[in-house]
Amino acid sequence: MPRRTLVTNIGELVTNDPAPGREGGPLGIVRDAAVLLDGGLVTWVGPSSSGAAGDAYRDAPPEIVDAGGRAVIPGFVDSHTHLVFGGDRADEFTARMAGQAYEAGGIRSTVAATRAASDDELRDRLAGFVAELHAQGTTTFEVKSGYGLSVADEQRLVRLAREVTDEVTFLGAHVVPFEFREDPAFGEPGSPEASARAADAYVDLVVGDMLDACAPHARWVDAFCERGAFTPEQSRRVLEAGAAAGLGIRVHGNQLGPGGGVRLAVELGAASVDHCTHLDDADVAALAASGTVATLLPGVEFSTRQPYPDARRLIDAGVTVALASDCNPGSSFTSSLPFCIAVAVRDMGMTPAEALWASTAGGAVALRRADVGAIRPGARADLVELDAPSHVHLAYRPGVPLVRRVWAAGELVAG
Repeated sequence: MPRRTLVTNIGELVTNDPAPGREGGPLGIVRDAAVLLDGGLVTWVGPSSSGAAGDAYRDAPPEIVDAGGRAVIPGFVDSHTHLVFGGDRADEFTARMAGQAYEAGGIRSTVAATRAASDDELRDRLAGFVAELHAQGTTTFEVKSGYGLSVADEQRLVRLAREVTDEVTFLGAHVVPFEFREDPAFGEPGSPEASARAADAYVDLVVGDMLDACAPHARWVDAFCERGAFTPEQSRRVLEAGAAAGLGIRVHGNQLGPGGGVRLAVELGAASVDHCTHLDDADVAALAASGTVATLLPGVEFSTRQPYPDARRLIDAGVTVALASDCNPGSSFTSSLPFCIAVAVRDMGMTPAEALWASTAGGAVALRRADVGAIRPGARADLVELDAPSHVHLAYRPGVPLVRRVWAAGELVAG
């Protein structure tokens, strides 16, 4: 049972719940604040000097935690990760740093390592990543499949992911697996005609037996709508089939160049389209007029040396923006949202306040969650105490481990 806890003497409390008298616009900052956690929920927010929280539990006082004037923020909401996999791709990273271009096809080496790993090996590694997320302040996270690419392997990846989060995404349409691409039944392997036929045949599997096996364990369906992966038409088949099976829609789009991913996501009412590195004016306008979140993944551009997405352009156009880690072994092997915040502020035109909102409340919108990403009565009790006086230090002190204590659903999970 989550404890009853009063976190008090908070110098700066970021609530993401703006109200009269609070600072910071959307951040809803309260100074000299206290927060009461009870039954896994936030039940009261107010000034430390108020006796209201203590009065409510005079007969059963809460545990008192003194924040010592430090800042407290909502738990980070990481709405895009790939945490169930085997092996790593450090050699690929080294090659990129020496000038080799990033390509989507590198995923296939992770597929081979993942297929060779046992359930227990994958489960143990996943547990390590969850602990890593908690230690860096992430309390809600999404996990995608996509490194199995067979019915049995994709099913076990979503099943294992469901053991640690409700936010599970079926990403069978990540890339076309080797056994399809090299099958001579589709023509000369590597030729454009054979590649197209192989991709279509693999999509048949994804929308049929694979979806049937994975949908019971997933909340979302996703497709990598990108050159080297799947065309907009193939992606549409996957996403519409997933929606018909009761799954919400997410899309990988416009990462490696201009394409149809963003507009496909908007047309289908996707909760989020992720990457958004290469956008034209029509893409930005479509996002601004929609309820689809643009989820930006600065760890990818850092690790692949691609141009960063223009967050300033999106925010100024009225697009809802989220930040996520895209933690994966190929293009962004970081689980640190504080790192992503620092990069977004330094290289993507975001203010510290915008980057913090995007990695908390923005991630919650991307997951269509109203219970996380904010500190307000009725929200899940997810809090992060920083060893700093202000949220600005997340960008101001990059690389410094500022997360001091973390509560998830009222339980202390780090610190």
